[in-house]
Amino acid sequence: MSDQQVDQAKRTWLIASGCAGGVGVIATAVPFVSTFTPSERAKAAGAPVEVDVSGIKPGEKITVEWRGKPVWIVRRTPEMIASLKKTDPQVVDPNSERTAYPIPDYAKNEHRSIKPEYLVVLGICTHLGCSPSDKLQAGPQPSLPDDWQGGFLCPCHGSTFDIAGRVFKNKPAPDNLEVPPHMFLSDTKLIIGEDKKA
Repeated sequence: MSDQQVDQAKRTWLIASGCAGGVGVIATAVPFVSTFTPSERAKAAGAPVEVDVSGIKPGEKITVEWRGKPVWIVRRTPEMIASLKKTDPQVVDPNSERTAYPIPDYAKNEHRSIKPEYLVVLGICTHLGCSPSDKLQAGPQPSLPDDWQGGFLCPCHGSTFDIAGRVFKNKPAPDNLEVPPHMFLSDTKLIIGEDKKA
């Protein structure tokens, strides 16, 4: 074998082993580097959430998750909407004018929503962060007044909220349930986490 053939064989072997090593480095680096990208769950936690509200019947509530928090969507009946006038004098902040936390302009009204039919609020009590229970049915019930119009009861310390998420007077919760940014994309599609069209 000549020196030229030996040099060629060495070069071929060096190129082959270099390529194999490069493939090994890439195979090792890809999983390592991919750990730096956020998971799908992490991306979704901060991303807006689109919700189809067409399946919610009047008087029903659904819960979706946005940024790791429960968001309640209640489709109110005409009777529920009418009951808000009755609870106006009993709640701390009827038109959500307090500024303890940012409240969208479209929620600074008696029904606290874009469309009176739909309530969209965070399902977290403003007292210590418990999750209130549904007490949507009007009428006397345990731990509630006899003239109850429907709403929510926090089991931790007894704060009560009407069907617009407004806190009743003389309760531990200092503020109404928070309204997240949201908007309707159509009559049946709601997006939570955005309230301005691009």
